[in-house]
Amino acid sequence: MIGRIHSFESFGTVDGPGVRFVSFMQGCPLRCLFCHNPDTWDINRKCQYEMTPEQLRDEALKYRSFIKSGGITVSGGEPLMQAEFVAEYFRLCHEEGLHTALDTSGAIITDKVLNVLDNTDLVLLDIKTMDAELYPRLTGVNQNNNLAFLDILEERGINTWIRHVVVPEITDNDKWLHKLGNHVAHYNCVEKIEILPYHTLGTYKYEKLGEKYKLMDTPALSAQRANEIRKMMSQYKPCQ
Repeated sequence: MIGRIHSFESFGTVDGPGVRFVSFMQGCPLRCLFCHNPDTWDINRKCQYEMTPEQLRDEALKYRSFIKSGGITVSGGEPLMQAEFVAEYFRLCHEEGLHTALDTSGAIITDKVLNVLDNTDLVLLDIKTMDAELYPRLTGVNQNNNLAFLDILEERGINTWIRHVVVPEITDNDKWLHKLGNHVAHYNCVEKIEILPYHTLGTYKYEKLGEKYKLMDTPALSAQRANEIRKMMSQYKPCQ
């Protein structure tokens, strides 16, 4: 079994608790307008690493002394496009006593995906918007699996952090932010909401790929507005 891996981050601090070894997998079924990693979309695109689950585990263990109070995270792209690989990698990491986190859009639900959850300690679930009409225009897919995935996490009692990117003039909308807060407030598995301010740091990648960046005229979300939203959303769940 070979996994296609876009890149690593050896000392990640924003993809789960503590210091983490983060693997960014190649491939994603979504085409989010604000994506800052379009070079991960095509699963067949040339990637930096092709490894077995055992090789990736061994790579993570090189940093064991640094990540022992954190763990490992698999992100993307969408890691569940390579669900069999991730399931085995997580199993191997659990054998080593490492905490496992999955960063996902929840867009794929199959038996292979459910196998991944057998050895998942934390899910970072991206909810792009609660506007069902906007969701497909924003991502290229409908929202059905995204919300169904959260139901599965609740049934399994898997700790979950909700991640929400706030884009000025698109998802920066108090009505839909409150709807998101109201929705996740009913889930015992949800520990907190992470508000991620939209930024433009990945726009140069589109030019390199020969792709048009459709939000070129959209400004980054200000720190002041991000803090206002965090304060507003904290009435539903702890927010950062």
